[in-house]
Amino acid sequence: MDFGTALKDWRTRRRLSQLDLALRAGTTQRHVSFMESGRSLPGRGMVLRVAESLELPLRERNGLLHAAGYAPTYPETRLDDPAIRPVLDGLRRLLDGHRPYPAIVVDRYGMLVAKNAAFGLLTEGVAPELLPEPVDTLRLALHPRGMAPRVRNLDDWARHILERLRNDLARTPDDRLAAQLAELEGYLPPQRPPDESHLGFAVPVRLSTSVGELRLITAITTFATAADVTVSELKLETFLPADAETAERLQSTTAAR
Repeated sequence: MDFGTALKDWRTRRRLSQLDLALRAGTTQRHVSFMESGRSLPGRGMVLRVAESLELPLRERNGLLHAAGYAPTYPETRLDDPAIRPVLDGLRRLLDGHRPYPAIVVDRYGMLVAKNAAFGLLTEGVAPELLPEPVDTLRLALHPRGMAPRVRNLDDWARHILERLRNDLARTPDDRLAAQLAELEGYLPPQRPPDESHLGFAVPVRLSTSVGELRLITAITTFATAADVTVSELKLETFLPADAETAERLQSTTAAR
């Protein structure tokens, strides 16, 4: 895709007019129009300004630079590169500090990067074929041989996961993510509309475990100031007790161990 077409596509997805984008990027509506039509070839700085104004993830900013004929600005470091070890070490300290509550680190596709010991409660009874590395945590959550049989409010929990994926796809198209969404939808019957008790973003998962039912809500943390593609796509997902009984059960489990 050429730069002008890519720029127009992203602007349309963000529901911005040419004037809106121009004001954000510190240029004119005329210049935006010329860039989209191919009548003006933007400099590297302008490409970065419009990419930032469009709130593009770092991977997509590199893509926009490439479409304009420039080399990527943001590096993409492999997870096994020693340079990224301080980041992963810091995340592992956060994971350990979150015990006795489960916590994981995943990449942009939900593939497991790291976990703490409490995560084992979530994977009780999961089919062995779902656990070889790299573990797909999205598949793990909704697969009929994964966590799904033990989730007592599967409709609400699945809706929470699928809506998040759909929102991600609406903002940033990705063929692999679209394939994951289609796979997950295939595991589930048609979903009923949410009732009055639907809690939206605060939906707790009600999970049957060996220590009793756990009611957990999730919080997701990302690196807001990341300048590396890999780091920017990492997510720390922490599971928090939604009631006192869940907190007590998790604390008792740790004490017993």
